[in-house]
Amino acid sequence: MLISMNIISLFAGCGGLDLGFRLAGFNPVWANEYDRTIWDTYQFNHTDTLLDRRDIRKINSDEVPDCVGIIGGPPCQSWSEAGAKRGIDDSRGQLFWDYIRIVRDKQPLFFLAENVSGILSPRNRDAFTYILSQFEQIGYRVSFKLLNAKNFGVPQDRQRVIVVGYRESLGFGFEFPEPGNEVLTLKDAIFDLRAIAPIAVKGKVDHYHNSVPNHECADLGFSSIYMSRNRVRSWSEPSFTIQASGRHAPIHPQANKMILVSQDKRIFDPNSPQPYRRLSIRECARIQTFPDEFIFKYKYIIDGYKMVGNAVPVKLASRLANKIFEDMKICHK
Repeated sequence: MLISMNIISLFAGCGGLDLGFRLAGFNPVWANEYDRTIWDTYQFNHTDTLLDRRDIRKINSDEVPDCVGIIGGPPCQSWSEAGAKRGIDDSRGQLFWDYIRIVRDKQPLFFLAENVSGILSPRNRDAFTYILSQFEQIGYRVSFKLLNAKNFGVPQDRQRVIVVGYRESLGFGFEFPEPGNEVLTLKDAIFDLRAIAPIAVKGKVDHYHNSVPNHECADLGFSSIYMSRNRVRSWSEPSFTIQASGRHAPIHPQANKMILVSQDKRIFDPNSPQPYRRLSIRECARIQTFPDEFIFKYKYIIDGYKMVGNAVPVKLASRLANKIFEDMKICHK
């Protein structure tokens, strides 16, 4: 029997996970995203997907299309080791229940959820264990693993927890793909852009004066927190984690590494051959393995960084999706 490969995406963001699954052969037919600063980007790049813009708490499961799979990353700020650390007690952490509710009611063959590494921290262990038990109670065999994206074709140190559930009726669980041996670097990702100076932007963005789409960087100054650790990786290394805050974007590898002058205090090297600047949004998108034809739409520079930094790297998504796609084909031969 031939199975439809239609999937739906919850907490879709700009759709890095969706693109990775599309590249693997799935068809994202419906997505939900409540953040209005993301809508234009999602619709521009996912023209065949119906975008539902409502609060997920107000969406009944019978309004969601039937599907073979559900993917998404419930908001992770409340689980972050760098954030407020409120976890499931935070209203954003509780949105995980709506994800579980829709999985329960739609009963897809699989689901995949992505979250920050902080969900595995000791303070969140009980809550995470409880979440896994809820997926098991609604009929899923659950696998989870902490992955570093750099081992899956992404030129970036980025640790994220991936949770995959297969419906018990399939008779087997998801096995994570093996990490690759080759680690890509900043040179692999952005070296060809080095001769094109990005436009420095403090707030509102004028895209019309830019020869490379989204090649603008935040000109927001450098706080004492920012200067507390080295923010520069060399061309021969993978990038630091691309974060959702433009203020914390890494420094471009054209500059020397920062100099430690006292505990938690660094300075820029005055002898650096090139100036210090943050990576542009396009450079961050490259590091997140978005293709250049994926265009980000935003009025303010901080919204561009937020979209890119919150996304699942496309190549990580496609590696996981390829394995799931093969499993779905096998079980329906």
